[in-house]
Amino acid sequence: MSAQAKAGPSSRMPSARMPSARALGVTALILFLGFLTVYPFGMLLYGSLHSTPPGMAGEFNLNGYKEAFNTANLKILFVTIEIALAKTVPSLLLAVLLAWIVARTDTPWRGKLEVLISLPFFIPPILTAMAWAMLGNPQVGLLNTAWKAMTGATASPINVYSFGGVVWHMIQYSTPFLFLFIVDIFRAMDPALEESSRMCGASPWRTFRSITLLLMTPALTNAFILSFIRGMENFESPLFFGTPAKITVVTTEIYNSIHHHATPDYQYATAISFLVMMLMFLMVFVQWRILRGRSFQTVTGKGYSPSVIKLGRWRWVTFGFCILFFIVTVVLPVAQLFIGSFFKFFGFYQADMLTLEHYESVWSSSEIWRGFTNTMWLGLMGASATMALGSIVAYISTRTHWRGRRLIDALAWLPWMMPGMVLGIGFLWAFAMLPGPIPIYGTIWALLLAYVALGTPVSVRVMSSAYAQLSYDLEECSRVHGATFMQTLWRILVALAWPSFAVGWVLAFFGIMRELSASVLLYAVGSEVLSVVLMKLWANGQAEQVSVIGLFMMLLVILFRWVQLKFLNSRFGQA
Repeated sequence: MSAQAKAGPSSRMPSARMPSARALGVTALILFLGFLTVYPFGMLLYGSLHSTPPGMAGEFNLNGYKEAFNTANLKILFVTIEIALAKTVPSLLLAVLLAWIVARTDTPWRGKLEVLISLPFFIPPILTAMAWAMLGNPQVGLLNTAWKAMTGATASPINVYSFGGVVWHMIQYSTPFLFLFIVDIFRAMDPALEESSRMCGASPWRTFRSITLLLMTPALTNAFILSFIRGMENFESPLFFGTPAKITVVTTEIYNSIHHHATPDYQYATAISFLVMMLMFLMVFVQWRILRGRSFQTVTGKGYSPSVIKLGRWRWVTFGFCILFFIVTVVLPVAQLFIGSFFKFFGFYQADMLTLEHYESVWSSSEIWRGFTNTMWLGLMGASATMALGSIVAYISTRTHWRGRRLIDALAWLPWMMPGMVLGIGFLWAFAMLPGPIPIYGTIWALLLAYVALGTPVSVRVMSSAYAQLSYDLEECSRVHGATFMQTLWRILVALAWPSFAVGWVLAFFGIMRELSASVLLYAVGSEVLSVVLMKLWANGQAEQVSVIGLFMMLLVILFRWVQLKFLNSRFGQA
């Protein structure tokens, strides 16, 4: 046993029969990952220095950066950072509270509450944005109308077209995102340190503040940075709630400079995108400096079971709080879409306005059906390609000592630091500058490659965790019996890690359904996805048809989530 332990993974891994073939495969993988990450990143720099749109002759200068650094744009950057912080801090606090309730208390039906709390993460933000634009409209919003009818008031208590409205909507889906990161950290933490603190006389609050939160510092800083990055890259909330209030952030400024100018200003938009990328890298560097050299180990070889705090009668208060979160983030938006789909005009909820014509219009619209078909095709193909790529990258980076594996791992993680809007700009330049025989620009393949790039970091993380639980004996036995590298990877490792592969596939599929910021830059006529179709309908004032499509998308999300919980979780239980 000691000899095996000293030998490590490299001695357990069978050597390839054809080293040249392995080197060729690794090189091909590096080139493909470089095409998905380094190439668009490099084209961001190129585009920020080039004076004309992609594919046109021009000169190199710094005009884009000069324009990006003017007073108005510095104010836009400040507003973007302000909004990102304003939503990240309360989202993180709320996620920690919800995760603590689910993982460490005796609140009733915690398993079901975990499903309900995480559900908003799987709903495309564009749907909830449109629903809340109808719920909180200061003139005819359903909540404001109901409030006036009940109280006789003349003023509307809710106005989503404001700074608070932007932050409010971002909190609703940022909290479930952070909750999914944090809840398992609470479960994995050894409670011995907390118990020792209590035995020494510390109060529950001081124990939570001085022990629990301190031990969770790596997870919380990771969650904070990821949430902040998502806040910086957010497009739906500022577009729907900020634009009417004349609130501009980086993503809407990039979008407007390309789509709402008589002559698209690609150099200016690309310069801003490149500066945002640099800011993201700076944040990651700061986090690394903060955590370097510090130890936060709490999971050891000693067995333990997470302690559950008895709340007594307060457990029904925590239960009610979780249900309230679900009602606000899911029930109200779905109810608005359901009600809005049956009335002839948005805001006029009288019995004589009931109609089914919006369902008929959606059913007979070729553009909507094309968007649905494109979305499903991209979801199925994109999720499958993302998980296949993630499985190979995770295998090489975690279970081999092959030369180039660190570079492969770094390339796969690079898109995590590239907001969707920024990556979209990079790919827009990258595809436009490809030689003529490679017709990707303006096709559905441009969207597919962008989705694979955005989803690869998640797929690598999911599969790396799954591979870590598998013994090297299994693949060694497979290779001894003559199986090739790909046969061993697919028939042994992926087969045994199938539950994680399937969960990652579902996450990638939902990620594609949710994506708007990159899609709105890369789509062309004929390659529209549902999120783009929804945005166009909303801009044309067709809120009623938006409600119908949104309702069907909500039902699709719930159906896929049910399939995941019903079948994939059962496979986890069997694994």
